[in-house]
Amino acid sequence: MTDLNLLPGVPTQRVRARLEAADGKELATGKFNSPESSSALAVDCFGWFLDRPERLPTLPSIFPLSSWNRVEIEYQARFPWSGGRHPWLDAAAFTSDVLVGIESKRFEPFRDRKIASLSDAYDRPVWGDNMGRYETVRDALREGSLTYRHLDAAQLVKHAFGLVTEAARHQLKPALFYIFLEPTERSGKAIPPSDLKRHRDEVSDFASRVAGDEVDFAAASYSDWLKTWPEIDAELHAHASALKQRYSIL
Repeated sequence: MTDLNLLPGVPTQRVRARLEAADGKELATGKFNSPESSSALAVDCFGWFLDRPERLPTLPSIFPLSSWNRVEIEYQARFPWSGGRHPWLDAAAFTSDVLVGIESKRFEPFRDRKIASLSDAYDRPVWGDNMGRYETVRDALREGSLTYRHLDAAQLVKHAFGLVTEAARHQLKPALFYIFLEPTERSGKAIPPSDLKRHRDEVSDFASRVAGDEVDFAAASYSDWLKTWPEIDAELHAHASALKQRYSIL
């Protein structure tokens, strides 16, 4: 059995069950314990809140929420049809009114140029009356009139489509939170500051294009978000410190 080597306070058995049920097969393939594992970062961060959702700090910008009543990792947001593949979010957080899907990135933005892949299935008229901006981004990515070097915008569009239908099933407001690490090197090779800036610029551009649609979108770096965590909570502060040390978060 794979040793997950999770941070203190992250419930190993609950995490293992979710990873085994998820579509990514992180455990079976050994990817979870890879030195570049993005899944490990998300699990270590958000898994801590599985048993204590009310202590999840406020998410930035458009999510001024603190009354969390449920946190999940490896959460599937299903499309309004049964067959095919459906999006898996790294995590999800719930209040009585809102479902926030969380997409976490580590080295992925700096590995290779992103190629948009969006099948005709995403053209079905099932996303509701207030998803036109996401649909416009979908079309521009497919046509090639909109390209990003670091941001996997096609994945974010798919997540938004999944969230708008998943939230409707639960009679909740959908939101998408993109959180990212800003590593200074990968495999011993420096990541130029210009790449980090370009990634941030692309995130801002995407956010401006979809602002006002049914699925609210916001983003932050892990570094920026962790700085907002309340230090008065000693256990939470210790968790933030452990994350910073393990994942070299400045």
